[in-house]
Amino acid sequence: MQVPKDRSVRLRVMPEQSNDYRVVVFGAGGVGKSSLVLRFVRGTFRESYIPTIEDTYRQVISCNKQVCTLQITDTTGSHQFPAMQRLSISKGHAFILVYSITSRQSLEELKPIFDEIAEIKSEMEGIPTMLVGNKCDETNREVPQREGAELAKKWNCAFLETSAKTNYNVKELFQELLQLEKRRTMSLQLETKKTKSQKRKEKLKGKCTVM
Repeated sequence: MQVPKDRSVRLRVMPEQSNDYRVVVFGAGGVGKSSLVLRFVRGTFRESYIPTIEDTYRQVISCNKQVCTLQITDTTGSHQFPAMQRLSISKGHAFILVYSITSRQSLEELKPIFDEIAEIKSEMEGIPTMLVGNKCDETNREVPQREGAELAKKWNCAFLETSAKTNYNVKELFQELLQLEKRRTMSLQLETKKTKSQKRKEKLKGKCTVM
């Protein structure tokens, strides 16, 4: 079997692995969910809109000198697959809720999705969640930045405005999401690894000093 040259692998059905970190992207149709994911994993942008049922991508990134494997699920923008949506929520470790700054309706459609995440997860504290206002390069804005920030504060989640088209804040979005998780549940593991590395460096320095 030939291994793809690029680091991202698009998979319809993919076996889960213990080191996978599952990120689920929700939002209404046409807000740019797929464009954000494709811009992040492949560095590309497509002008045409192609409705998504569900696509999954795997991306290996380095954040704070740690290698992490993200399994990013790009969900459908329609409400025709409620069972699929609930399954994605139950398996997800972190969530990105995307609206378009040019559509107030797209922001409103995120509210029941957030409520469903809270219902299935029972407790939202400790679950990294980003509210994202995409298409911030557009001039016909319907949702002020302040309104998005206030809703994010109400939901106790992080907030960013992005543009998949211009690649604005796309990498930062996924980095911040990963950092949210590290601060809350992976900090001890990271500290342990850093301590071992520091000990090795100290030993090497000690040997050099003796010589």
